[in-house]
Amino acid sequence: MASIRKAAAVGGGVIGAGWVARLLLNGIDVSIFDPDPEAERKVSEVMKNSRRAYKTMLPDGLPKEGKLTFAKSIKEAVAGANFIQESVPERLDLKHKVLAEIDKHADVDAIIGSSTSGILPSDMQTSMKHPERLVVGHPYNPVYLLPLVEIVGGKLTSPGSIEKARELYASIGMKPVVIRKEIEAFVGDRLLEAVWRESLWLIKDDITTVEELDDIMRYSFGIRWAQMGMFQVYRVAGGEAGMRHFIAQFGPCLSWPWTKLMDVPELTEELVDKIANQSDEQAHGLSIRELERIRDDNLVAIMDALSKQNKGKGWGAGALYKDYTKRLSKLAQKPALSKAAAKAVTSKPKKKKG
Repeated sequence: MASIRKAAAVGGGVIGAGWVARLLLNGIDVSIFDPDPEAERKVSEVMKNSRRAYKTMLPDGLPKEGKLTFAKSIKEAVAGANFIQESVPERLDLKHKVLAEIDKHADVDAIIGSSTSGILPSDMQTSMKHPERLVVGHPYNPVYLLPLVEIVGGKLTSPGSIEKARELYASIGMKPVVIRKEIEAFVGDRLLEAVWRESLWLIKDDITTVEELDDIMRYSFGIRWAQMGMFQVYRVAGGEAGMRHFIAQFGPCLSWPWTKLMDVPELTEELVDKIANQSDEQAHGLSIRELERIRDDNLVAIMDALSKQNKGKGWGAGALYKDYTKRLSKLAQKPALSKAAAKAVTSKPKKKKG
């Protein structure tokens, strides 16, 4: 299986810094370029939270961290890297400029992944001389904990690059899912977008508040989705007859005028203020960093609990978590010297001066 010798990150925002954290905590050296003068501080804060989460995952010790270098240019960042992750803002013109620069200076065998959450890889490849090595590698925040990465190839991406990308992402404990067809927003964000649209209408129409809506999610289907996906949950809901019975029973509901999914509420200043103010109240004065730590503790606890299920084999994300923590634990263990080797080292005579 292919592995990452050295990594480069271009863009150090929330997602870019998350990639840096996952890579470093797997013992991989990372060189990062981000023109933001605050980039080093921002990455450092994400690293503090990621280390805290990994210490909870691995109480017996972490692997030796990779070395982090802040490069002064894209050219400097990608030098010698066989894996490069681009995480710049979602503007196609910026993607073209950055990817062209990466492509120009990257090693010939390097895989280039883009963290874009919705731009088609075919549209990004147009600025590249070697477009066959570009894939979308779309993660979920926090990247250092959530294992899923959606891999999407463009029209010019080679099958070999997709397979190599799959192996590289898997080598750092991720769950790569190759999306079969190139579509905007891929799969995960399309699902999230549908829920987000309906949620905005429910807030706008004063059906519920931000906190109440989140409670409805986290006290019900959110827990179910953490251990089974939608279709497996619904299969169980169909009883002994399974999915066919579920569709027969609830399928007609899909034609009822329940949803506003095809309409988008106008994000007026009034609606934005309503959502933002309710969100501020929901936070109860907790800072973003404090909320991130609470989120990380919850995610680790959920995955740890799932790792003990299925007769100890783990279930879903918990099974991957079990394998990932085992691998990191082995990486953290330094091979002990044999008694003979240790004796030879300690008894080695010192050279006399002169």
